[in-house]
Amino acid sequence: MSVLVLILAVSAACCLGFGFVLQQNAAEKAPLSDFLSFRLLLDLMKVPRWLGGIGLMVAGMVLGAIALGKGEISLVEPLLATNLLFALALSRHQTRQSLGRQGWAGLALLAGGVTAFILAGEPRGGSAITDPLRHWLIIGVMIGLALLLTTYAKRSRLSGGPVLLGLAAGLLYGVQDALTRVSGQRFSEGGLAEVLTGWQPYTVLALGVTGLVLVQSAFETAPLRMSLPALTAAQPLAGIACGVGFLGDRLRTDTGALAWEAAGLAAVVVGIVLLGLHPAMPSGTGKPEQVRDLQPR
Repeated sequence: MSVLVLILAVSAACCLGFGFVLQQNAAEKAPLSDFLSFRLLLDLMKVPRWLGGIGLMVAGMVLGAIALGKGEISLVEPLLATNLLFALALSRHQTRQSLGRQGWAGLALLAGGVTAFILAGEPRGGSAITDPLRHWLIIGVMIGLALLLTTYAKRSRLSGGPVLLGLAAGLLYGVQDALTRVSGQRFSEGGLAEVLTGWQPYTVLALGVTGLVLVQSAFETAPLRMSLPALTAAQPLAGIACGVGFLGDRLRTDTGALAWEAAGLAAVVVGIVLLGLHPAMPSGTGKPEQVRDLQPR
């Protein structure tokens, strides 16, 4: 594994984690009437803390894009999942909560799971699949699942909605990471003209804006611990599926390696859940006067 890719991916995770916390701090005060509306972004643009969080998120995405250009998505995505560690670190500073057994267990499972997956799978590059049907099938499944989750989230609003929105945004961000890598490859082959003549950069932009609306809607309706674990777990799984499915990423497939890869991913998910549910995560201020209006009748 390239040390440069490791540094870039972990730096990206740091920016993303800090950015998510700052965004949630601001989004929780936004009016719930903006739920799942692009108007929510317009309202949040007036809040300096949210803009700072977005700035960190953009920096993380840029660093992640550079990492994806230099390493396999199956390697970079698990490293990006460590953004939850940095989110927890900032949240602990804000809430003064101790890490405790739950925090240490989640940290060990997340870090150990990422390490186990990378060491067992030995992600490496290969020949990308050129069949467009394969591309659209995998991307369509991911976007379709995200749309289905968003539909159910709109119905459930303040109950299971934030979790579903986190999952949906994670799926979109995983596809966005995959298409970002494709755009990087096109840029290296033919420059900016080659990138702009393809559909990938425009899809990356559309997925990014849509995912941002989903994430901010989740952040404004519930504590960070409700949505960030789902987002953090879904993104690497979707990214790895795209990497192996059509980007040509190769993982070891012998029985022992597959068992360790599965165990590693399972540990990552469990660790994310434990960290995301930690008391140090911002609990939100709540909007009791608006909750009654949004509950399903």
